[in-house]
Amino acid sequence: MKGDGSAEGPAGPGPAVPGPGPNPTATAPHGAPEAGPAAHTPGNDHGTGTAPGAPGNGPETGATANGAGTGTGARTPAGGDGVSGAPEDGAGDAPGDGLSGTPEDGARGAPVDPRMFDGAVAAVAVLAGPEDRLLYTNSAFTRMFGHRGIGLPARAAFPDPDGHRFLAVIDSVRVTGRARQVVGERRTDPGAPGQARHFVYSCSPVTTDRGPGILVLAMDTTAETLALQRYEALVSAISQMVWVMGADGSMEEIVPGWEQLTGAPWHPRADAGWYAHIHPRDREKLSEAWRRAAAGGGRPRVFEATFRVRAADGSYRHLTTRSVPVLRDGGLTEWVSATADVEGAWGTRLRERLLGKVAAVSGASLHEAFAEVVKVVVPELTDACLILLLSHEGWPLPEHAEVTARRIASATRPGLPAPPALRGQRVAVTPAVRAVLDRREPVTFLLEPGTPLPPGLIPTVSERWLHASGATSLTLIPLIVDDLVLGYAATSSNGDTPVPGPAETELLREVLHHAQRPIRKVVDLQRARRTALGLQRAHLTEPPSVRGGTLAARYQPAVAGGEIGGDWYDAFTLPDGTLVLGIGDVAGHDLTAATAMGQMRSMLRALAYAGGPGARPDAVLARLDHVSAGLGTASLATALHVVLHHRPDGTWLMTWSSAGHPPPLVVSASGDAGYLPGAADPPLCVASDLLRTTHTHVLGPGDTLLLYTDGLIETPSAPIDEGQRRLAAEAALCRRRSLPDLLRVLQGLSDHRDDTAMLAFRVDEEEDPADEED
Repeated sequence: MKGDGSAEGPAGPGPAVPGPGPNPTATAPHGAPEAGPAAHTPGNDHGTGTAPGAPGNGPETGATANGAGTGTGARTPAGGDGVSGAPEDGAGDAPGDGLSGTPEDGARGAPVDPRMFDGAVAAVAVLAGPEDRLLYTNSAFTRMFGHRGIGLPARAAFPDPDGHRFLAVIDSVRVTGRARQVVGERRTDPGAPGQARHFVYSCSPVTTDRGPGILVLAMDTTAETLALQRYEALVSAISQMVWVMGADGSMEEIVPGWEQLTGAPWHPRADAGWYAHIHPRDREKLSEAWRRAAAGGGRPRVFEATFRVRAADGSYRHLTTRSVPVLRDGGLTEWVSATADVEGAWGTRLRERLLGKVAAVSGASLHEAFAEVVKVVVPELTDACLILLLSHEGWPLPEHAEVTARRIASATRPGLPAPPALRGQRVAVTPAVRAVLDRREPVTFLLEPGTPLPPGLIPTVSERWLHASGATSLTLIPLIVDDLVLGYAATSSNGDTPVPGPAETELLREVLHHAQRPIRKVVDLQRARRTALGLQRAHLTEPPSVRGGTLAARYQPAVAGGEIGGDWYDAFTLPDGTLVLGIGDVAGHDLTAATAMGQMRSMLRALAYAGGPGARPDAVLARLDHVSAGLGTASLATALHVVLHHRPDGTWLMTWSSAGHPPPLVVSASGDAGYLPGAADPPLCVASDLLRTTHTHVLGPGDTLLLYTDGLIETPSAPIDEGQRRLAAEAALCRRRSLPDLLRVLQGLSDHRDDTAMLAFRVDEEEDPADEED
């Protein structure tokens, strides 16, 4: 049997029950056995039993050093003795005897009959006489501490190795007439698993039929104590800080860790002193979360929050806190809280979430793609982010040629001034920026109040914004796709936001680096688009000069970066002066469509030229259909093939055939505009054995013929016939304009979602007599 001392304290109102903390207090009985739990165990050991004298089978007389005993009442501070109401030296008195109702001076009342405790769940023993002889033990006492010799003096009845501690308590009660209560621990008898290992007991003065005596009452707290020990071990094992906040705002750290994390001592009050350690961006939301939990619609609710705390090294770490309100008698008494460092888990979740967002970035152009990227990193990782693209795509940058960086995307967190408008502002790339790009690693510049920013890092308009927004740092991060440096990101911390540390900067760099995947798609698409546009423009040559008429053409690619298109036009003359016009559209908006467009245009030109002036347009389109289907040139294409013969009277005989293409528009010299009649035949590459049709029309002096692709008249918001009406009305209104000017005006009718091609021919008003003589 072992213990660490006993103590006196005020007697409580009932038997001991488990307390909430590692060092709870205990209470003493108040006279009647019904003060114990409801269950009763029959049995009476009055006047029986012998003292075996084996060590470890008597009640312990002291609290364990770690406060393992349990009981009701307020938690005992760490390092105390576990005795209710007792100071740390173990002394504490309990007024009254708890049995006879006598006053504190120890005067005895009517003798107590021990048999009243026979059925009590609590363990009871009675001692009396000068030698404190053992007069009575009930069955509960025997189960807890083994058989004791009835009639023996206390020193003989309790010969345990640490029995002197218990005997000292007995002596104290007999001498002072004041009750004592103790939390104890003992070693049980071998082969007696039912005996108590942990218990709380009290010794109180009573009157017996043999004179003044002492009543010993004990409660088994083994299960509660073991459960508490397991809880303490669990809390320590999960590395959480555990603390309690009282209703008065006092705060006590139970499982420490705050000073180790922050380098600052524990703050004992729930006041503004805590906010010096909290990240400025988290202070308001943390206060609001506490207010909501405390209000709780009239009843406090569980508080949960994740926030950043400044660590001892100056960096910020994410903590999560869960606080549970403890209510007694309908009122809040305290909050029991656990706080854990979740920086690793939080960083992993944030990283995965941001990488997922940046991987989903899309956009047809670098402007659109980077506009989404900056929204991913602001405000999660930085207060503001500006993307600048280099004017030179090659790497390394030329040493002696000027290279500029242009603003294309930006974002700022709420609460900061709006960023300057994106108007393509540029800055010449300085040696300092070149050095950052060469190293391909982020570099942070600290901005002291009143100190100018190093020149040439960002455009002047952005420098002014940094000063106006109270920037405290500027970080440059190279933007790399494969081995190509596209430009750099400029991020800033502003106001009371801490300057980013190495971990924050590395995460920002990683997120921007992972943006290279969607950005690469945009870059590849833009390269393919430039290639396709170059291919298209190589085929879309200037129309020839013709006698008796004027030609003009216009091609406009789609504004969307990914829309390459397969629209084309062609105009050439045969050896006899016959004018051949063609226009078409290959399905698709990629490099394949652009390649097929070039092949279709070249094949039609070759077939038309080989057929000569007498070849019927429908026959030429039929041959084109047969050849393109056989070679697999395209999956679907439309085309309009026109042949114009200049007649002696100054008119032009027009023969034409359509393979699924919009009809030609003619604006007469008088101002009437109309589409030439004649249903279009099916598109090319659908059914090459179908018969096709040739239509005819005569163009008079001053008439204008317009060929166009569907991008000019089709919009998602209106039917195609409405687009055709708008085109005819605008062409009639502008009929007196020059052909290049007319095509420029008509281009404005397009919504620019699709590429467009236009080819116009106007018959001269009258022929030059000199030309007639020639």
